[in-house]
Formats: sequence, C-alpha cells, structure tokens
Amino acid sequence: MTTSRRLRWRSLVSAICLGATATLALAAPTVPATPVLRTPDATLPTLGDAARADLSPVIERKLGEEIMNDIRRDRDYLDDDAIVEYLNNFGENLVSFAPGARGETNADFFFFAVRDPMINAFALPGGFIGVHSQLLIAAQNESELASVLSHEIGHVQQRHIARMLGQQKQDALLPLAALILAALVGKAGGGADAAMGVVMGGQGLAIQRQLNFSRDAEREADRVGFQTMRAAGYDTSGMVSFFKRLQGTTRLYGEAPAWLSSHPLTGERIADIQNRIREAPKPGHIRPDSIEFHLVRARARVLQDPSAKGYDDSKGAFETQLRQDNTQQQTAAMYGLSFLALKQGDLKLAQSWLDKAKASMKPRPGVLSAERTSSDGAAMFASLGTEIKLAPGQPPEVLAQAAQEAEQAHQKFPLSRMLARQYADAMIASGKLDQAATFLRDQVQQYREEPKLYDQLAKTYAAQGKIALQHMALAESYVLTGAVPAAVDQLNMARKAQDVSFYDQAVIDARERELQQRQKDEKKEKKDRDNLAEGKPTFKIESSSGSAPGFGNDTRSGFGDDIGSMSTLERKMQQRRSQ
Repeated sequence: MTTSRRLRWRSLVSAICLGATATLALAAPTVPATPVLRTPDATLPTLGDAARADLSPVIERKLGEEIMNDIRRDRDYLDDDAIVEYLNNFGENLVSFAPGARGETNADFFFFAVRDPMINAFALPGGFIGVHSQLLIAAQNESELASVLSHEIGHVQQRHIARMLGQQKQDALLPLAALILAALVGKAGGGADAAMGVVMGGQGLAIQRQLNFSRDAEREADRVGFQTMRAAGYDTSGMVSFFKRLQGTTRLYGEAPAWLSSHPLTGERIADIQNRIREAPKPGHIRPDSIEFHLVRARARVLQDPSAKGYDDSKGAFETQLRQDNTQQQTAAMYGLSFLALKQGDLKLAQSWLDKAKASMKPRPGVLSAERTSSDGAAMFASLGTEIKLAPGQPPEVLAQAAQEAEQAHQKFPLSRMLARQYADAMIASGKLDQAATFLRDQVQQYREEPKLYDQLAKTYAAQGKIALQHMALAESYVLTGAVPAAVDQLNMARKAQDVSFYDQAVIDARERELQQRQKDEKKEKKDRDNLAEGKPTFKIESSSGSAPGFGNDTRSGFGDDIGSMSTLERKMQQRRSQ
C-alpha cells in the first residue's frame, strides 16, 4: 500500500476517534461544511429519527465496509488468523450481552487488529472495531480488554456516527447564521470589530456544542460498556484499573496514550464508573482469564515489531515472563518463544518450545491451581504446530504429517475458521489437490464472504492447471475486498483461457453483468452520499435486485456454488435461456 493510502485511512480513523473533523470544519466559516461521511466521528451522540435520515444503518454498514477494504490492504493490518479468531469470539460474546447492538439490519460485528505501538482502539461505521497491537499487550487480563471493547461496542450500539451527522448539520448553520448577522451588523454601522465578534461567537457556540456532544458520547459509551461487560460476567473493576494505568502512563511520559486522546478520560468519568461498581449488586461469578488471551498477547508482541531489535525485545519479555509464578504466564511465554523461533526460521527450537507449552497445561498430580480454566488452548496449540510443519524447508513426510494433524484439528474444532483454512493449506502443500478443491468448494458455499477461501481455491486450481477456474476464483476474492474493476479483469482473463468451457463462459457472462451493474450502483451511491454531505436531496439507493448495496445477492452470491458444481451451472444456463 502506498504511503498516501495508508495516511488516508489512518487519518480517517483518527477523525473517527477524535472527532476533529467537525471542529476543523466549523473553524473555517468561509468554507462550506465538508462531506462528513468521508471522515466520520464515532464519539458524538443524539438519538432520534435524525440519525436515520442522515446515515441509514445500511449506508453506515456500506461505509464501514469501504473503510475496511482500505485497512485490509495496509501493511500494518494484522491479518493473523489466531488473533482475528480470538478477537471475534471474544467480541461476539460481548455483543451477545448488548441488547440491540446489531441494529435493525442485524449486521455482524467484525473485530480486527492493526500493528501499532500506541494503546488505542476505535469503532468504524457499521460494527467494525479495531484494536491496536499495543493495547492487547498492555491489557493485563480479559476484564481490561472487555472494558475497552465494550466501550467501543457502546459507540456502535448507540449509533454515535449517524447521530453525529445530524448534530453537525445543525451546528454548521450556526457559523452561517453568524456570518449573515455579522453582515447586517456591518451594514448597520456596528463596525468591523462588532461584526467579527458576532462571527467568533457563532463559531465558539458551534464548537462548544460539538465538545459537549463528544463528552456525552463518551459517558454514554461508558454506561453501555459497563452494562455489557457486567452482563457478560467480567470484572467491572477492570475498566477502572485499565483507565488508571493509562493515566499513569501520561504522568510518566508526559504524552497521553492515543486511546486517552481519542476518548478523553476525566476524573468525573472514572468516579462515575466507580459509583456504578459500588451501586451494582455483587456478581455471583467472575469469568477467569482464558489461556487464549495470554497466547494471543504473545503473538501480538512478536508481530508488533518484526525487526531484529523487536524480536530481541520480545525474547527478553518472554524470558522475564517465564520467571513469574503463574502457570498461564509461563505457558504463554513458552508459546511466544515458539512463535518467535518460527518467525526466525529455527523450526527445531520452535517445536521444542511448543511441546513445553503444551506440557505445561497438563494438570500436575497433587497440585491444585486456581489458574486453571475450562479453556486449554488446544486449538491455538494445534494451529501453531501445523504452522511449524508447513514452514518453508520442511520435507514431504512432515508436510504429510501436517495434513493429517490439521484434519484431526479441524474435526475436533469444526467451527474454527483458522483451522479450516489451515487444513486446506496443509492439503495443498502435501499435494492432495483434488481433496483440497473439494473441501474448498464446500467451504466457499458455507462461508461466502471469506476472500482467503477463494484465494486458496485459486491456488489449488492453478496447481491443477485449471486456469479458467483459477481466474474465476480470484475474481470472487477481489469482489469481496472491494476491488470490482480487478475482478472484471480476472473474468476477462478467465474468458480467454484455453481450458474455459461453455458452462464457464455462461457463468462469466452472468457474473460480469452483475459486477457492471454493481459498479453503476456504487457510482450512484457515491453521488448520493456526496449530495447528502452537501445537504442536497438524495434518493433511495437500491441495487439492481432491489436490495440494499452490500446486502443483496450481488455480494453474497458469486462463484461459491458455481465452480465445479455442474447442477448450479446448468441452472444458470436455464436462467440465461429464459431471459
């Protein structure tokens, strides 16, 4: 990704967290209000129908998807299956205790991590929540992590982004009214100073209203987050302890962590949380930390800084952690040293540390430990074991063993997307191409919105010499990542492939028409969003199928049930002949 693109999405996310866009726009009365939708703010609330009018739930989700497409192409996006799976399992559990968080569209949340040394988290439009790697490392327990994610879920649940738009439109009228009044004052002989005073007064009132909105949003997110984490069984004092630790960082280093800058933390807010803790009935049970939390923190530490110095620092941190009198910390340190050795190419050492980590989880005779939980980290241990066996340079017999172990892990944890994709990788690496293709075709029918599956399917077809199907699969991967023009190019390449069949041609033609219509819909949608931001009339946005963009058949269909499925191809041919 180019520097300009990375700066663009990072500045956009900063605007979402900080709420800076509104203040900057209001500080320049001679310039019309900027299109707020391009730099939304997740911190300004006000409930009511105005939120729907300014940013409907469907358009809000679509905007979030567009931002995520940019983020996924950033080199600092932590596309680590283990971290992503943990965050989404953890986050979805919290969402299940937040009534109405999914909204009327029942949209899924998506939690992800980015590589960044600043402690921060942020909510994007439509339920996408990002976590900085340093925040994972800084959180000492799952209750602290739950406090931050619950706060961000609160921003999404209360639709602060949409509500901010309605408030900004109202506030944008204040400087305009001040300008008109200033002109009248000048004509009436009030003088330049009096006119300027009117202008500045209008700006100051608008900015103050935005600041008040921001504070209200943070308090509201605190309240909702507190209720969510308490209902989920986490220790609510984790919210206070984490906030206090961040404040301590500010006193030590003189610079506020990013999370505090974008989520201003006052003594009043901490006191309010403490009062809620005192007034709430004491919970009957507090969730203990899962071992997965500590293993994920170890992965995040290694992935945060892949430089030689970063690896040395990670090794030192793990060695210190090994000396702690805590089984979970020791196990996580061994796991981290194994993952670090894998990244450095020392496969023998990586396997050795992994074996020690797994052994440390076995109960010792005659020893009772309060640290033990129902979680044993088996899925993550199995995944790392397969990673080691699939590393470059492994002999064929080890690759065959990796395929066997990956199959066993997938059968044991059938809902793990991490292990399912890893099983496919193991089959491809061990030369079981027909088996891999069959498995992946089934997977893309069940999980239609995972671009990685289509990438794996394309890789399998390429190894089989099925060039047309390879490009068709790649086209679907590009569609899911928002690169529709690139998807059309892949379809054209598939059409020209020597092995393209009559049925393939029919599917390609149908899919190309869908994508062309989608491009037209997206252009119209962009125009309507720009009109919305400028206060012009807008029209209802619909896709060619009559459903909302991003939720219609054009995004959830595709080749998942087409590639290699003769009955589906025949059905499409019948549809084509009937047109």
